[in-house]
Amino acid sequence: MNDDLLAQVREMRERGNAPKQIAKALGLRPAEVTPLIRQAAALAQSKADPADRALLGCWINQGWSTGLGLDDAPEWAAADPLTDPEPGTGGLAAILMARQERGSRATVCGFLLDVYCLGVKNAIGPVSMPSSAVDDFRRKFFSGHSEPPVTIPIDLAQNLVHGAAAYARDLGFEPHPDFTDTAPHLGTPATLTPIRFGRDGKPFYVSGPYDNPQSVVRTLEATAGPGNYDYIAHV
Repeated sequence: MNDDLLAQVREMRERGNAPKQIAKALGLRPAEVTPLIRQAAALAQSKADPADRALLGCWINQGWSTGLGLDDAPEWAAADPLTDPEPGTGGLAAILMARQERGSRATVCGFLLDVYCLGVKNAIGPVSMPSSAVDDFRRKFFSGHSEPPVTIPIDLAQNLVHGAAAYARDLGFEPHPDFTDTAPHLGTPATLTPIRFGRDGKPFYVSGPYDNPQSVVRTLEATAGPGNYDYIAHV
């Protein structure tokens, strides 16, 4: 289908023209215009910034703020009801967000952050699903936590995700490869609120089951410098 024709249909539709008016103006039958209107709408949506879509919800696990410096955002620190997280979960922030896709559908993205050292350890999505399925997806996403997730403003999620990624990059660690696909749906904060990452302002690495601890420690030795970081390596 001619791109110019689709552009004309989209422009006339945005001006409020009815399908019959569009068909008459373009010399087409009304039955030919209806699929063009759908195609033009789908094309416009695919080109739009996904971060401009309506936010349906944004959630995070409790205990995410332990060890972080939130002096410039005390309201965010006060919003975390769990100051003593489960053993082994300190420094990990799981964030899930859902945006309106179209009609009764939603797009969901998830992030697993190591806010003490490695930044974006995992990214999920964008996953398209019926809006009615978001609650069930959220329950499964946070099923590994004993406490239910809490709702947070999108600017906190943006500051945490992008801030953790930048902090880790400075230490020599790149975000998970799928972060490229999920980041556009998260968006960037209008105003960057400084968060002091690391545990009490210092890189702190806790090895995970799929990490290479020797490689991580060598990187920290080169970037943070001897004595300027802490770590626990599980054996």
